[in-house]
Amino acid sequence: MRNLKLLKSLRSSELQGPGSPQCLAVRADTGSLLVASHYSITEYDPRTGQVVSEASLTAEGFLPEDGSGMVVGLQDLAELESACLGTAGGDVVLFNFNTCQLECVGSVDSGLTSMTWSPDEELVVLTTGQETIIMMTKDFEPITEVGIHQDDFGEGKFITVGWGKKETQFHGSEGKQEVQPAAAWDDRTPRVTWRGDGQLFAVSAVCLQTGARKVRVWNREGVLQATSEPINGLEQALCWKPSGNLIAITQRHPNKHSVVFMEKNGLLHGDFTLPFSKDQAKVKDLLWNSDSTVLAVWLEDMTAGEDEQVNTSIQLWVVGNYHWYLKQSLDFSRDSQKAPVCVCWDPERPLRLHVVTRSWISVTYDWGWTTGRSPGLDATDNANVAVIDGDKILVTNFRQCVVPPPMCSFELQLTSPVNQVTFLCQPQRTNQLAALTSDGQISVYSQGGFACLVAMTAITRMNESGIYQFFHIHVVNLGLCTVCFYFRSEIEVDGVVVSMIHCSQTGTVALQLEDGRIRKLCWDRPEPSVEDWRDSSGCAINFPVPCVQTALGSISGEEYLFGLTDRSHLYAGDTELASNISSFAVCNDFLLITTHSHTCRCLQLSVLSVKGLQAALASDGGQNDETLRRVERGSRIVTVVPQDTRVILQMPRGNLETVHHRSLVLAQLRKWLDSLRFRDSFECMRKLRINLNLMYDHNPKVFLENMETFITQLNSISHINLFLTELKEEDTTGTMYPRPECSPAQAQPVSGQKKVDVVCDALRSAMESMDPNKFFLSILTTHVKKSVPELEVALQKVHELRVNPPDAPGSVSAEEALKYLLFLVNVNDLYEHSLGTYDFDLVLMVAEKSQKDPKEYLPFLNMLKNLEPNYQRYTIDKHLKRYRKALHHLSKCGEEHFREALLLVKEQKLYSEALRLYPTDGAHYKALSCAYAEHLMEQQQAEQAGLLLWRCGEPAAALQAFASSSSWRNAICAAQQIPLPPDQLALLARDLAEKLTEQRRFSEAALLLDQYAKDCEEAILALVTGSVWEEALRLVSKSFFLIGLFILFVFTFVYSFISSFSTQTAFLEAQVATFTRHRTRLAVVREQKEKARLDMLGENKSNLTGPKLYSEASSVMSGSKYSHSNSRISSRSSKNRRKAERKKLSLKEGSPMEDRALMYALGEILTTEVHSALKALVLFQFDKQAEKLQLAYDDALQTMEAAVPEVWPEGLQNSQAPLTGPNSTANSIMASFQQQQRPAASQGQHNV
Repeated sequence: MRNLKLLKSLRSSELQGPGSPQCLAVRADTGSLLVASHYSITEYDPRTGQVVSEASLTAEGFLPEDGSGMVVGLQDLAELESACLGTAGGDVVLFNFNTCQLECVGSVDSGLTSMTWSPDEELVVLTTGQETIIMMTKDFEPITEVGIHQDDFGEGKFITVGWGKKETQFHGSEGKQEVQPAAAWDDRTPRVTWRGDGQLFAVSAVCLQTGARKVRVWNREGVLQATSEPINGLEQALCWKPSGNLIAITQRHPNKHSVVFMEKNGLLHGDFTLPFSKDQAKVKDLLWNSDSTVLAVWLEDMTAGEDEQVNTSIQLWVVGNYHWYLKQSLDFSRDSQKAPVCVCWDPERPLRLHVVTRSWISVTYDWGWTTGRSPGLDATDNANVAVIDGDKILVTNFRQCVVPPPMCSFELQLTSPVNQVTFLCQPQRTNQLAALTSDGQISVYSQGGFACLVAMTAITRMNESGIYQFFHIHVVNLGLCTVCFYFRSEIEVDGVVVSMIHCSQTGTVALQLEDGRIRKLCWDRPEPSVEDWRDSSGCAINFPVPCVQTALGSISGEEYLFGLTDRSHLYAGDTELASNISSFAVCNDFLLITTHSHTCRCLQLSVLSVKGLQAALASDGGQNDETLRRVERGSRIVTVVPQDTRVILQMPRGNLETVHHRSLVLAQLRKWLDSLRFRDSFECMRKLRINLNLMYDHNPKVFLENMETFITQLNSISHINLFLTELKEEDTTGTMYPRPECSPAQAQPVSGQKKVDVVCDALRSAMESMDPNKFFLSILTTHVKKSVPELEVALQKVHELRVNPPDAPGSVSAEEALKYLLFLVNVNDLYEHSLGTYDFDLVLMVAEKSQKDPKEYLPFLNMLKNLEPNYQRYTIDKHLKRYRKALHHLSKCGEEHFREALLLVKEQKLYSEALRLYPTDGAHYKALSCAYAEHLMEQQQAEQAGLLLWRCGEPAAALQAFASSSSWRNAICAAQQIPLPPDQLALLARDLAEKLTEQRRFSEAALLLDQYAKDCEEAILALVTGSVWEEALRLVSKSFFLIGLFILFVFTFVYSFISSFSTQTAFLEAQVATFTRHRTRLAVVREQKEKARLDMLGENKSNLTGPKLYSEASSVMSGSKYSHSNSRISSRSSKNRRKAERKKLSLKEGSPMEDRALMYALGEILTTEVHSALKALVLFQFDKQAEKLQLAYDDALQTMEAAVPEVWPEGLQNSQAPLTGPNSTANSIMASFQQQQRPAASQGQHNV
């Protein structure tokens, strides 16, 4: 649905020469024109108006001096830096651009009728006066010479399947008539055209037998491939589409004139009718542009006018959705001197057309693709799009309907072909449009009544001198639809204006000149003027290159001119935003673009800066990026419906697609929710599959405060239920639909409840206050949807509805409510919950609505009805596996059911609950306590079991439990409560002391032996074994009051701690030796790893890529041949994981983590406690030994303290392991090796 808009036309009359131009070509490297006439060849630059070079063709004898000669072909040869031309006399001449010399490279005696080069400039095809084809290479070496007229069809001859001869088949009313000869005005010369890839070429020539034209297709080797059937009315114009699929030819029918398309096999494939009668005009030539998008038809009237001059025109045709549109019509005056004699497309710029007239006037036209869309931003704009189709304007109203082209909402019929259409840029009146026709007339239309003329305030038009003229259009007589124009002002612009854009919001008018400069038109002043476009800092802003599409928009409050070049670069002023843009549109506050990577982006301009736009367009988008969506390959934006969510895209083949871009949808929803338009929001969200949680998450406080408004606007039970069923705890504004950066985060209601519960409770409260009967089903939904479903409450309400049915109109029945409840909840779950209410009427009601067989539930229900109420409830709760409730009811059933209760407690381990249900002084409590104690004993919790047994009056059992758990104090108390005889108490004390000694609790063992076993010697031995010297000395002094025995025990005591002194001294020496050994090894390991790391990151850094980098990095980390795999550790228990972690820290030389293991071992080295030993040595005057022990201890401490900075250097991180692996990079590996680990080890505290 695009139109061709004339950007500029460069007219130059400086080119002059004798005779008239005959051939035209364009130099691809310089853009200059090559013009050959009857006398000379000229290279001319239309931009500067200068003749670059010129050579006479008559001086060298290539053309006769009387001007009767003819140039039949002209081609620019970029590789040779020359131009090749062929003359009718048979000469093939090269014109050198550097020397301006002419060189004849070959001659044909019979003369030449045409010369055509292949697109790759490797081959040239010449047609001669003897009706032959000569094919030569670019070096003018002959390849082949064949006759044009061949009797054979060619290599692609069709295969018959025996369905009869062609003469016997039906061919229509004109099928068997003789083929008519070519028209009288046909020049009867062969026409040659190449396919775009240079593999095939077609020749149209007049058949010698029939006199009609016939097309033959030849391959690159000069072998005939196919011949067209005899076709009536074929004309001389011939052009092969560069894309290679069709050959365009003109054909004259009895009642119309058409452009037909022929395939390479000679069969016709499609056509379109030219907008004139059969004998009105003749087609001089057909020309495809370089990208095959536009077909130019060069026409000339058949009959002369009153001044005996014929009119010439050029029409530009475009195809879309299998329909051919006439987009531009260039009418030249009837003056023969102004009629074009040479026309060609530019090879580099697909939409640039060069025309040279008979009077040597050069005109270069530049067009650009544009979409004629209405520029409105409010809801009154109908999102109209106008498509030019000859003398009709096809208007589609996209706000009301989407009509695929070539159909439309309505047509505007004009008297002449339309060249340009524009809409009014004025609020509330943007549906009005004006059309400029090929004869210079302007027609104005409004959509108040289809195709009627009304008043319009401003339209623009550019004249040839580059001056913009502003008009006021007024309706003088509505009945006669007479329109009067008058000039308002004229403004000189220092350059050629190629585009103008007007913003209806700000009133800004921006002009773009041909070199990309931007100007601002100040037309609201008393004296309109043009000034430079400047940014907020006062700097002049211009496009780096000219843009073919422009639009005004505001970025963060500053107005910018957006521009899209023909090379897909998008600019905001002088800043390039992206380089892969296929189309864009600015609507309201959004910039919408489509890219060549088949995405559609929608960015909010008010929340982004220019750099933010660049970053957003450069990113690929995240998972929940609402600004991006995938579209079909080649999609382009047609229009955006203002104040709506619809974006109209057109596919390459021409069909339309409507998408609702997520950014537009969410922006519109936020506006509606802010204005409390809940129904519009709900309908949009339901239609476009937006999560309904957004209605609450957008602003929870406002939603809860306007709950009744929400219910009133929806006014539909099904809609409210749909909203409730979609509720979930997720905050969609933080996950699925992130808030815009500029919008403040909405505070969540501080209630401590979950979101679903809050909404359900609020909705239920509002519905119950409004009309509980009408919203009964929704009320049930609020109970079921809660995080902990309140099915019992919902069932109870259904039961109450059945007992007391309401009389209000519109109320639901209990059966309908239950049926709806069964829709929400699984029938088995609902049946069990109804059973849990202990209401058998309700259970039967649910069971009847379910698919259950009565044989399944009736016997069970009948059995329950015959039971005592508490036992009945116990049976139901046990059936539903509600064991705590079952125990509660069973405890009320009396003495005869206690054994069953005790069994239930043991099976379900409900000991704590059971102890709360029975009195503490009863036999049941004691039995439960004993059972609980047995359970605790099985769980290795003997002390807790002993306490339970002791409190329930079982001291003997408690004594055993305490003894097994080494709880000696409780055991002694229990033994004394029994009471035990002294000998048994002493035996108990000895057993307990033995267990305590095994647990290295020597002081407590000595206490039991001394006080309860009355064995002072064993107590002293226990203290000596535990190195409790002071307490041992006290017992010796207390117990052995005889001097002899005291001295004996003192010597024994002294001997013991002297032995202990030797042991402690040896232990200290061993620890220091171990510490020194580990410290030395750690230094070696670190040196090896540092050297390996430097080697890897040094000379061989450039070679470490891919798997090699990973392999060598791994070896640096390990420092050895060992490897380690912990792929199964995640499935182990925590105990096993700790064990595995310890196992990794191996002290074996060369292990992967030897350095970490050494650091851990150094941190675990703790010196023994020597405080009490030193005091004992000093007491018994062993000063030398005490001094030696003290010095050894000091040396050990100093050695360890001095090694702390070396072993654990400053800044060492505790929890970061060396980072290697397939996901690592060289930088990350380097950083990880520079940060070693320090294990979580603490240095012991020592008291001297």
